[in-house]
Amino acid sequence: MALSIDWGNLPFGYMPTDYNVRSYYRNGAWGELEISSSEYIPLHMAATGLHYGQECFEGMKAYMGKDEKIRIFRWQENARRMRRSAEGIKLAVVPEELFHSMIVKAVQLNKRFMPPYGTGAALYIRPLLVGTGAEVGVKPGKEYLFLVFVTPVGPYFKEGFKPVDMMICRDHDRAAPLGTGHIKVGGNYAASLTSMEKGHEQGFASVIYLDALEKKYIDECGPANFFGIKDNKYITPDSHTILPSITNMSLQELAQQLGMKVEKRPVPIDELGEFEEVGACGTAAVISPIKKIVDPQTNTTHDYCQDGNPGPVSVKLYNKLTAIQYGDEPDPFGWIEIIE
Repeated sequence: MALSIDWGNLPFGYMPTDYNVRSYYRNGAWGELEISSSEYIPLHMAATGLHYGQECFEGMKAYMGKDEKIRIFRWQENARRMRRSAEGIKLAVVPEELFHSMIVKAVQLNKRFMPPYGTGAALYIRPLLVGTGAEVGVKPGKEYLFLVFVTPVGPYFKEGFKPVDMMICRDHDRAAPLGTGHIKVGGNYAASLTSMEKGHEQGFASVIYLDALEKKYIDECGPANFFGIKDNKYITPDSHTILPSITNMSLQELAQQLGMKVEKRPVPIDELGEFEEVGACGTAAVISPIKKIVDPQTNTTHDYCQDGNPGPVSVKLYNKLTAIQYGDEPDPFGWIEIIE
């Protein structure tokens, strides 16, 4: 059946596709790969994923190249990050080979939903690991489900690669200093919903969290990592409460390739006035340049992108990374795998 999708105006959201792929962990072992056309998961009412937050997930994309070949980006890093998340909240670890075979199968089965080259859209891949075993009493479950679904998406921020305004959030913490900020679990995102909604109501694309301990250092930009550019340096926060972004990791390597120095360190909020460019980065947004950061508590505003356009370094990094992802430029890092 032909699809009637306006590929160039896709939002970042969920759209049903044909199939998802599943594997169950029971009796101490992962089962065979299963293909399902159902959008629903049968869950026991006492499942640990419902009661004790035993769930984690990943976000990644598949890209259609000009050569009509489908590419996935640095999947090994997503598999390793999911392993760290699973270990962090006592989930059964998904073997790397199972992770790989299931994301590839999910893309292949839903190929007709792959956005065409040149539309700026991609096929978002969501691996999900959830506790399905029944427990009453705080303890890890004995059964788990690993599921992969895909959905076509446009840019995360509706503005796309255009500067956005963000607000400093001081009255909410995304994660505790020794908590789960460094792994990709749903509780971190639940903790951000109230403050994110508040930011949106006030006209901001996202909020910027400070460290929970001292409220002196930049933490994350809502669901993305923060970076700043000054004096030919790419600077990004280093903290246990920050999720290690695979996009950020890649941008750091590209910055070094462009002759920049990379600094991963605590970034004081007082340093915001010194940056030439600032941005948020992650799988969903790639790079979202920041036009303005407002701190309501101190009545301070930091302006960037005075001409309304992204800064030159952000443009260069964005173009370089997306060119590799879509196959428009060679991949000297070995980041890309072509799906047959």
